[in-house]
Amino acid sequence: MSASGRELVVVGVSHHSAPVEVRERLAAAGADAATFLRDVTTMQGVQEAVLVSTCNRVELVACCNPEGAGAGALAGVLEKAGGLGRDDSDLVFTLRGRDAVRHVFRVASSLDSMVVGEPQILGQMKQQFDSSVACDAAGPVLFRVFHKSFSVAKRVRTETGVASRSVSVASTAVDLATGIFETLAGRTVMLLGAGETGEIAARHFLSAGVGQVIVVNRTFESAVDLARELSATPVPLDRFRSYLPLSDLVVGASGGGVLVGGDDVRAALRERRGKPMFFIDLAVPRNFESSIAGIDGAYLYDIDDLAAVVEDNVDERRREAVRAEAIVESEVDQFWQWFERLDVVPTIVELREYADSIRRGEVDKALSRMSVSEEDRERIHHMTRAIVNKLLHHPTQVLKGEGSAGEESRLLAAVRRLFGLGDDS
Repeated sequence: MSASGRELVVVGVSHHSAPVEVRERLAAAGADAATFLRDVTTMQGVQEAVLVSTCNRVELVACCNPEGAGAGALAGVLEKAGGLGRDDSDLVFTLRGRDAVRHVFRVASSLDSMVVGEPQILGQMKQQFDSSVACDAAGPVLFRVFHKSFSVAKRVRTETGVASRSVSVASTAVDLATGIFETLAGRTVMLLGAGETGEIAARHFLSAGVGQVIVVNRTFESAVDLARELSATPVPLDRFRSYLPLSDLVVGASGGGVLVGGDDVRAALRERRGKPMFFIDLAVPRNFESSIAGIDGAYLYDIDDLAAVVEDNVDERRREAVRAEAIVESEVDQFWQWFERLDVVPTIVELREYADSIRRGEVDKALSRMSVSEEDRERIHHMTRAIVNKLLHHPTQVLKGEGSAGEESRLLAAVRRLFGLGDDS
């Protein structure tokens, strides 16, 4: 809590604290975020609020004052909205002050994500902050918190490699193919299998710019359905070898074992006049004979090869995450100095009003027993105001100084306690 009592809090559930069935219930409760936030910000003492809701977290970020609802009341609102019982209350976590700021910065930077470095969370946070602003739930303090978190996320991505390497099998396959062909623009991908795994891989290749996708499946109707979604070409399984020479990349994601043998690949390469082919085997059991790896011009990766690359990339992201955490910590320090300074001016004003009220009271009491001219009264008031100003000059300068956030916080708390300012007396 800051010296004047303004407090930043985060209450919520995440993939660290709660299973998906609990997160689902809370996400459904917060589906109408505008109504939910209006209810929250009408609670006594809640000044601002932003709801961050993704598949991995439902979190309420709020700025509160001590006169009203605190973190406990906000947690209660979430628990009620999600229909959580007593046994579920431990699933809701609460963070305050610097810990709350650090959490928001880490979430935006994807350091708290299930897959560290994933890019979706930043866009989701920006969208949900905009929604909070649109319904007047977010104000100047959370504006600063969230926009600072966005700049921290950008700095983390720019200055570290936390998001530079793929950590999904499909995106890793795209990276490997790009390494072989330099560019995927205009390339043709043959997809063996119209199931979910193959579809995900095909969509990654399309996003990377491949020119054409051929969908092959044992059930031709399924190939047609998926081809329609991908604007691809459906081909019956018994005719796929005719299309093999046209394919730069072949993705195996079909059940039933080996579909492509070494002889098939050698024949295709002869027709392609030696232009390389890239085979990615995502199927278990595998769709491609292992002997393909030994054929000149053919590059074969199976699911274990890709998993090994993914694990290397995950390790690299973990190493980069250490550097990212240091960036977040330095940014939290800077933010906290700004946040603490929000209390400096009100404290100085309150201190001066307190001192002047004493001065006026004592002067008026003394003057009531004296017979002095109006001109002398004003001289006395002027003199006593000068005394108060001189007494408060040095303390004011110290409070306005550039001390550390911790030192400033202690000074403000001490001043308020010594002079009985506000509610801290």
